[in-house]
Amino acid sequence: MKFFLDTANINEIREANSWGILDGVTTNPTHISKEGRKFRDLVEEICSIVQGPVSVEVVSTESEAMIKEAREIAKIANNIVVKIPFTVEGVKAVKVLHREGIKTNITLVFSPSQALIAGKIGANYVSPFVGRLDNISEEGIELVRKIKVMYSNYNFKTEIIVAAVRNPLHVINSALIGADIVTMRFEILKMLFEHPLTDIGLQQFLEDWKKVPK
Repeated sequence: MKFFLDTANINEIREANSWGILDGVTTNPTHISKEGRKFRDLVEEICSIVQGPVSVEVVSTESEAMIKEAREIAKIANNIVVKIPFTVEGVKAVKVLHREGIKTNITLVFSPSQALIAGKIGANYVSPFVGRLDNISEEGIELVRKIKVMYSNYNFKTEIIVAAVRNPLHVINSALIGADIVTMRFEILKMLFEHPLTDIGLQQFLEDWKKVPK
């Protein structure tokens, strides 16, 4: 399973990339707005750090405007993936962009039917938001399970990016289902490394080493 970082923060991206486990980055207008930098400059820098896919979202809401905006975003770097929200207009845009060879990530997906359409029209990625479903008392991870079954049934090439994860358990459950990718905040990625028994064991080894005659 691939690990993506869900951020536009350069320091977080550089740090995660230095660990050797970062496969890509997903951004959105909220992440971009927090950085206080010009859009293109920021995206260019992210794409220069990360070798894998970098998702960048359109802000237009009508298909023709989405297509035009997507074409410009795609020119920024070879590893750009254009995020398109799941709407009728977004679906129309993705259909055109797919024919043009522009990679797309359909985002804000909350139902199996939305994911089915994303796969049917040839989106490169689909992003189910599991944490937001959990927040309204629905099982977000169950949506991922259903998408995985549907895509296997029809041999869709669309990759599943599990998004809006809230904790390491979301990551593990996604891996058990066989999701292609999980995108997560920097603090959640760090949590995957942590276990108290590892800390205790390391401390014991170091203490015992001090007893070895020099």
